[in-house]
Amino acid sequence: MNCSNNVGRFLTLEGIEGAGKSTQAGYLKEALEAQGIPVVLTREPGGTALGERIRQLLLDPSLPPMAADTELLLLFAARAEHLAQVIRPALARGHWVICDRFTDATYAYQGGGRGLDTSRIAQLETLTQGDLRPDYTLLLDLPVSLGLARAKQRAHLDRLESETHAFFERVRRAYLARARAEPARIQIIDGRGTKSQVREAVLALVRTRMMSGEKNAL
Repeated sequence: MNCSNNVGRFLTLEGIEGAGKSTQAGYLKEALEAQGIPVVLTREPGGTALGERIRQLLLDPSLPPMAADTELLLLFAARAEHLAQVIRPALARGHWVICDRFTDATYAYQGGGRGLDTSRIAQLETLTQGDLRPDYTLLLDLPVSLGLARAKQRAHLDRLESETHAFFERVRRAYLARARAEPARIQIIDGRGTKSQVREAVLALVRTRMMSGEKNAL
């Protein structure tokens, strides 16, 4: 996608549990809207009524263990609906879309964490998304031990949050590998700082990398 004022931009935030993605996505939405930029804030899995139902299935810790292929296909089913109902229409209207996790998370969690063949994920990515990819991805990175400690401060852990430390180490390595492979799109941000420190880093990167052609600036 180009960066003219009439074309929507697609930003995604990624990271392991406790990285602060949801908080930073909200801050970024507020900052962009303060500059008059229309923004749709959404998440994966979820983002639609159907997607949120699928999210419940994927994250429900009371359900019996799920086959990795089942998990993968449910994620892409939710993503297909999300793209059709929310993401593509918003971009077509010229809105910016900020998504809390997208397909990079599938490569990290199902590819890295579960050990699924990433070529199969790539096939589903092409089938579901065509040539649509995020314009820019912010990877909030932090040590697994810190992320899990933050996550455990929540009232309840979902099925994925309850995974092992080794699982999240594999997820983190997969995320970092993707960032190394696509440095023009994926920018790593140190997620160890305070919310304010991370917010300033996020805004600085979006200002520098995505708003050079905008009338306004963050």
